Amino acid sequence: MAAACDLRFDCGRTCLDLVATAGGAPAERLTGPEQLAAWLVGAGLVPRGVPLDAVDVRWVVRFRALRDLLRRVVHDELRDRAADADLDRLNSAAAAGPPPAPRAVRDADGTLARTLCAPPDCAGLLAAVARDAVGLLTDPAVRGQLRQCAGEHCSLVYLDTSRGRRRRWCSSEVCGNRERVARHRRRTTVRGTPGPAGAPAPAAAAAATGPARIPAPEPAAPAPVTSGKKFPAGG
Repeated sequence: MAAACDLRFDCGRTCLDLVATAGGAPAERLTGPEQLAAWLVGAGLVPRGVPLDAVDVRWVVRFRALRDLLRRVVHDELRDRAADADLDRLNSAAAAGPPPAPRAVRDADGTLARTLCAPPDCAGLLAAVARDAVGLLTDPAVRGQLRQCAGEHCSLVYLDTSRGRRRRWCSSEVCGNRERVARHRRRTTVRGTPGPAGAPAPAAAAAATGPARIPAPEPAAPAPVTSGKKFPAGG
Protein backbone atom coordinates (compact mmCIF):
# COMPACT_ATOMS: atom_id res chain seq x y z
CA MET A 1 0.00 0.00 0.00
CA ALA A 2 1.31 3.43 -0.92
CA ALA A 3 2.16 5.61 2.04
CA ALA A 4 1.95 9.38 2.22
CA CYS A 5 5.72 9.57 1.69
CA ASP A 6 5.23 7.98 -1.75
CA LEU A 7 3.18 10.97 -2.92
CA ARG A 8 4.92 13.57 -5.04
CA PHE A 9 4.25 17.29 -5.26
CA ASP A 10 7.10 18.42 -7.51
CA CYS A 11 5.44 18.61 -10.95
CA GLY A 12 4.69 22.33 -10.71
CA ARG A 13 0.87 22.28 -10.76
CA THR A 14 -1.83 20.64 -8.69
CA CYS A 15 -3.37 18.91 -11.72
CA LEU A 16 0.03 17.45 -12.72
CA ASP A 17 0.66 16.28 -9.16
CA LEU A 18 -2.62 14.36 -9.37
CA VAL A 19 -1.49 12.73 -12.63
CA ALA A 20 1.75 11.76 -10.85
CA THR A 21 -0.18 9.55 -8.42
CA ALA A 22 -0.15 6.88 -11.15
CA GLY A 23 3.01 5.77 -12.91
CA GLY A 24 6.47 4.84 -11.73
CA ALA A 25 6.85 2.67 -8.65
CA PRO A 26 4.48 2.02 -7.02
CA ALA A 27 2.18 2.34 -10.03
CA GLU A 28 -0.85 3.27 -7.91
CA ARG A 29 -0.55 5.75 -5.07
CA LEU A 30 -4.23 6.51 -4.47
CA THR A 31 -4.88 3.08 -3.03
CA GLY A 32 -7.59 4.15 -0.60
CA PRO A 33 -9.23 6.99 1.35
CA GLU A 34 -6.22 7.47 3.64
CA GLN A 35 -3.87 8.06 0.71
CA LEU A 36 -6.34 10.39 -1.01
CA ALA A 37 -6.74 12.43 2.17
CA ALA A 38 -2.94 12.70 2.44
CA TRP A 39 -2.77 13.86 -1.17
CA LEU A 40 -5.45 16.52 -0.67
CA VAL A 41 -3.51 17.97 2.24
CA GLY A 42 -0.11 17.67 0.54
CA ALA A 43 -1.42 19.36 -2.61
CA GLY A 44 -2.72 22.28 -0.54
CA LEU A 45 -6.37 21.76 -1.46
CA VAL A 46 -7.29 21.14 2.16
CA PRO A 47 -5.44 22.88 5.02
CA ARG A 48 -3.75 20.65 7.54
CA GLY A 49 -6.00 19.96 10.49
CA VAL A 50 -9.29 20.19 8.57
CA PRO A 51 -11.29 16.99 9.15
CA LEU A 52 -11.61 14.72 6.10
CA ASP A 53 -13.95 12.14 7.59
CA ALA A 54 -16.14 12.16 4.48
CA VAL A 55 -13.38 10.80 2.22
CA ASP A 56 -14.31 7.27 1.23
CA VAL A 57 -13.89 4.79 -1.62
CA ARG A 58 -16.30 6.74 -3.82
CA TRP A 59 -14.05 9.78 -3.56
CA VAL A 60 -11.08 7.64 -4.58
CA VAL A 61 -12.92 6.36 -7.66
CA ARG A 62 -13.87 9.90 -8.75
CA PHE A 63 -10.38 11.29 -8.27
CA ARG A 64 -8.87 8.40 -10.22
CA ALA A 65 -11.32 9.07 -13.05
CA LEU A 66 -10.33 12.76 -13.16
CA ARG A 67 -6.67 11.74 -13.04
CA ASP A 68 -7.08 9.45 -16.07
CA LEU A 69 -8.88 12.24 -17.93
CA LEU A 70 -6.14 14.76 -17.12
CA ARG A 71 -3.43 12.35 -18.22
CA ARG A 72 -5.10 11.88 -21.61
CA VAL A 73 -5.72 15.57 -22.13
CA VAL A 74 -2.23 16.71 -21.14
CA HIS A 75 -0.41 14.05 -23.18
CA ASP A 76 -2.64 14.60 -26.22
CA GLU A 77 -2.05 18.35 -26.04
CA LEU A 78 1.70 17.78 -25.83
CA ARG A 79 1.64 15.60 -28.95
CA ASP A 80 -1.07 17.39 -30.92
CA ARG A 81 -4.52 18.17 -29.49
CA ALA A 82 -6.91 16.61 -27.01
CA ALA A 83 -10.20 15.10 -28.13
CA ASP A 84 -13.19 17.44 -27.96
CA ALA A 85 -15.08 14.89 -25.85
CA ASP A 86 -12.29 14.90 -23.25
CA LEU A 87 -12.25 18.71 -23.16
CA ASP A 88 -16.01 18.66 -22.58
CA ARG A 89 -15.50 16.29 -19.63
CA LEU A 90 -12.79 18.52 -18.20
CA ASN A 91 -14.98 21.61 -18.49
CA SER A 92 -17.85 19.78 -16.85
CA ALA A 93 -15.64 18.76 -13.93
CA ALA A 94 -14.46 22.37 -13.52
CA ALA A 95 -18.08 23.54 -13.30
CA ALA A 96 -19.37 20.69 -11.15
CA GLY A 97 -19.18 22.60 -7.89
CA PRO A 98 -17.56 25.61 -6.23
CA PRO A 99 -14.12 24.91 -4.75
CA PRO A 100 -14.08 25.24 -0.96
CA ALA A 101 -13.72 28.85 0.15
CA PRO A 102 -10.68 29.62 2.32
CA ARG A 103 -10.93 31.43 5.60
CA ALA A 104 -8.31 33.10 7.83
CA VAL A 105 -8.47 32.31 11.56
CA ARG A 106 -6.12 32.93 14.47
CA ASP A 107 -4.25 30.11 16.12
CA ALA A 108 -3.78 29.92 19.87
CA ASP A 109 -0.46 31.80 19.53
CA GLY A 110 -2.08 34.62 17.56
CA THR A 111 -0.75 33.75 14.09
CA LEU A 112 -3.14 33.56 11.13
CA ALA A 113 -3.90 30.15 9.67
CA ARG A 114 -5.95 29.04 6.69
CA THR A 115 -9.01 26.88 7.08
CA LEU A 116 -12.22 26.32 5.11
CA CYS A 117 -15.61 27.94 5.52
CA ALA A 118 -17.37 24.58 5.30
CA PRO A 119 -16.40 20.90 5.24
CA PRO A 120 -14.89 20.09 1.83
CA ASP A 121 -17.01 18.08 -0.58
CA CYS A 122 -15.78 15.82 -3.36
CA ALA A 123 -17.27 17.78 -6.28
CA GLY A 124 -15.77 21.04 -5.07
CA LEU A 125 -12.29 19.56 -4.68
CA LEU A 126 -12.50 17.90 -8.09
CA ALA A 127 -13.53 21.25 -9.55
CA ALA A 128 -10.48 22.92 -8.01
CA VAL A 129 -8.15 20.43 -9.73
CA ALA A 130 -10.02 20.66 -13.05
CA ARG A 131 -9.90 24.47 -12.97
CA ASP A 132 -6.17 24.32 -12.36
CA ALA A 133 -5.83 22.17 -15.50
CA VAL A 134 -7.95 24.59 -17.55
CA GLY A 135 -5.75 27.48 -16.37
CA LEU A 136 -2.58 25.54 -17.28
CA LEU A 137 -3.70 24.55 -20.76
CA THR A 138 -5.03 27.99 -21.70
CA ASP A 139 -1.99 29.99 -20.55
CA PRO A 140 0.53 30.00 -23.45
CA ALA A 141 3.49 30.99 -21.25
CA VAL A 142 2.90 28.27 -18.67
CA ARG A 143 1.86 25.70 -21.23
CA GLY A 144 5.18 26.26 -23.02
CA GLN A 145 6.95 24.94 -19.91
CA LEU A 146 5.28 21.53 -20.14
CA ARG A 147 7.78 18.70 -20.51
CA GLN A 148 7.56 14.92 -20.46
CA CYS A 149 10.16 13.11 -18.38
CA ALA A 150 13.05 11.69 -20.41
CA GLY A 151 13.16 8.59 -18.23
CA GLU A 152 12.96 5.37 -20.23
CA HIS A 153 10.01 4.00 -18.26
CA CYS A 154 8.45 7.27 -17.04
CA SER A 155 5.55 9.16 -18.63
CA LEU A 156 5.15 11.92 -16.04
CA VAL A 157 4.68 15.51 -17.18
CA TYR A 158 5.99 18.51 -15.28
CA LEU A 159 6.60 22.25 -15.65
CA ASP A 160 10.21 23.09 -16.51
CA THR A 161 10.97 26.30 -14.64
CA SER A 162 14.72 25.70 -14.49
CA ARG A 163 17.23 28.22 -15.76
CA GLY A 164 17.70 27.73 -19.48
CA ARG A 165 14.77 25.26 -19.56
CA ARG A 166 17.17 22.30 -19.45
CA ARG A 167 15.41 20.08 -16.93
CA ARG A 168 15.11 16.54 -18.35
CA TRP A 169 13.66 14.52 -15.48
CA CYS A 170 10.48 14.65 -13.46
CA SER A 171 12.86 14.09 -10.52
CA SER A 172 16.66 14.17 -10.55
CA GLU A 173 16.66 11.91 -7.49
CA VAL A 174 14.37 9.31 -9.09
CA CYS A 175 14.54 9.16 -12.90
CA GLY A 176 17.75 11.18 -13.18
CA ASN A 177 19.62 8.93 -10.77
CA ARG A 178 18.20 5.82 -12.45
CA GLU A 179 19.54 7.01 -15.83
CA ARG A 180 22.96 7.81 -14.37
CA VAL A 181 23.19 4.31 -12.92
CA ALA A 182 22.17 2.81 -16.29
CA ARG A 183 24.85 4.82 -18.12
CA HIS A 184 27.49 3.67 -15.66
CA ARG A 185 26.49 0.04 -16.19
CA ARG A 186 26.62 0.43 -19.97
CA ARG A 187 30.12 1.92 -19.81
CA THR A 188 31.30 -0.83 -17.47
CA THR A 189 29.86 -3.52 -19.75
CA VAL A 190 31.57 -2.08 -22.86
CA ARG A 191 34.97 -1.93 -21.15
CA GLY A 192 34.70 -5.53 -19.95
CA THR A 193 33.27 -7.11 -23.13
CA PRO A 194 35.15 -10.39 -24.00
CA GLY A 195 36.67 -10.92 -27.41
CA PRO A 196 35.73 -13.65 -29.95
CA ALA A 197 35.09 -17.17 -28.68
CA GLY A 198 35.21 -16.02 -25.10
CA ALA A 199 38.76 -14.71 -25.31
CA PRO A 200 39.56 -11.93 -22.83
CA ALA A 201 39.60 -8.35 -24.01
CA PRO A 202 42.99 -7.14 -25.30
CA ALA A 203 43.72 -5.14 -22.18
CA ALA A 204 42.91 -8.14 -19.99
CA ALA A 205 45.01 -10.48 -22.14
CA ALA A 206 48.01 -8.18 -21.94
CA ALA A 207 47.70 -7.96 -18.20
CA ALA A 208 47.56 -11.76 -17.94
CA THR A 209 50.58 -12.55 -20.13
CA GLY A 210 52.82 -9.68 -19.11
CA PRO A 211 54.90 -7.50 -21.44
CA ALA A 212 56.11 -9.01 -24.73
CA ARG A 213 59.76 -10.22 -24.76
CA ILE A 214 62.17 -9.60 -27.65
CA PRO A 215 64.35 -12.69 -28.34
CA ALA A 216 68.10 -12.18 -27.93
CA PRO A 217 70.11 -12.27 -31.22
CA GLU A 218 71.96 -15.49 -32.04
CA PRO A 219 75.81 -15.31 -31.68
CA ALA A 220 77.72 -14.83 -34.95
CA ALA A 221 79.68 -17.84 -36.35
CA PRO A 222 83.45 -17.65 -35.59
CA ALA A 223 85.73 -16.62 -38.49
CA PRO A 224 87.88 -19.49 -39.97
CA VAL A 225 91.43 -19.71 -38.63
CA THR A 226 94.17 -19.83 -41.35
CA SER A 227 97.95 -20.04 -41.24
CA GLY A 228 100.22 -17.61 -43.00
CA LYS A 229 101.54 -20.38 -45.40
CA LYS A 230 100.52 -20.10 -49.04
CA PHE A 231 99.99 -23.20 -51.22
CA PRO A 232 100.79 -23.21 -54.90
CA ALA A 233 97.88 -23.51 -57.30
CA GLY A 234 96.99 -27.07 -58.11
CA GLY A 235 99.30 -28.12 -55.36
